[in-house]
Amino acid sequence: MTQLQADKVSSYVTALCALKDDDRLRSLKPRKGIDFSSNDYLALASAPRMRKAISAAIEAGTPIGAGGSRLLRGNCEEHENLEAEAAKFFGTESTIFFASGYVANFAVLTTLPQRGDLLVLDSLVHASIHEGARAGRAEFRESRHNDPQSVETNIREWRSQGGKGRVWIVVESLYSMDGDFAPLEELVAIADRHDAFLMVDEAHATGVFGKAGRGLTAPYEGRENLVAVHTCGKALGAAGALVTTTQILRDFIVNRCRPFIFSTAPSPLMAVAVQEALSILREEPERQQRLTKLIAFAHREIGARRGWQLSGSQIMPYIVGDNARAMALASALQGRGFDIRGIRPPTVPAGTARLRISLTNNVGEDEVRAMLAAVIEETGGGGR
Repeated sequence: MTQLQADKVSSYVTALCALKDDDRLRSLKPRKGIDFSSNDYLALASAPRMRKAISAAIEAGTPIGAGGSRLLRGNCEEHENLEAEAAKFFGTESTIFFASGYVANFAVLTTLPQRGDLLVLDSLVHASIHEGARAGRAEFRESRHNDPQSVETNIREWRSQGGKGRVWIVVESLYSMDGDFAPLEELVAIADRHDAFLMVDEAHATGVFGKAGRGLTAPYEGRENLVAVHTCGKALGAAGALVTTTQILRDFIVNRCRPFIFSTAPSPLMAVAVQEALSILREEPERQQRLTKLIAFAHREIGARRGWQLSGSQIMPYIVGDNARAMALASALQGRGFDIRGIRPPTVPAGTARLRISLTNNVGEDEVRAMLAAVIEETGGGGR
């Protein structure tokens, strides 16, 4: 590298060195070992029915790429069929398909909330929601995690300061790093009381919770003030995200949403895969039931052991605290054949580095028991 080249990248080198010094330097690693880190909760990503659906679509002439945005030639029959089927499945007036959950959250928050509105974000919502809020037109504030009173206080303070627009409350139904659930019933009541919208990211609940895997918003779907984002790349084993909403808001997205208007449409093959996944949820309830039993088994085995943060979901964080120690523990468990990854700030708050252990139908009780024994042996039985 020449001196000129070194000068051009020196700031990047400095930043990377700082990350390394703080034990936060990231690198890509291939998947290896027993799956305790993926979001393939129902083991659909490699399911024979999913493979057959894709193969049949290819044989029938379904194109691999859409070839353009949905408003040009990229609007394929497969997209239309998926959205119609998804609306029936989730019990909503309308749906719209995006290429990923990140894009869907960003798209909704930069399109629907308007200048003069207020976003109230739970402090632990996904990065895509924070980025959408920053890039959007509305003012935003954070509420304390899973604290309905904090949401209410933010709204009342904003109104007392002259806020006149619409309020948007934004949460995840199941939080991806803590594995805990949003108090949706209370939040729906707050939204109704303040004539507000409630936007719920269902990424880690779709397929796992609710009747036939319809998610934790299932009791509230169809309400005019609810917007839900059902990510398709986790329990549904595919990719993309379905936003469920009213026809009016869908039409507004089609006409005003820049990430939708100016992006090539998702692969029609992926729309086929997602539609097949919805059929599997309806027709094979044993997948959801098996995971529910596995979650209960793991929680019983763990009991009240120190370090574990359990809320009744398939996401079971093991809190370590120190960045270097968390990564060393993850490496040790990987060496024993378990694909477990360490999570550090800024993904989680400082001082809460952890192992994010997830349960999927890719494992059984024997593997869960062996994994827990390995964690106990490597830690002496407890976290921080």
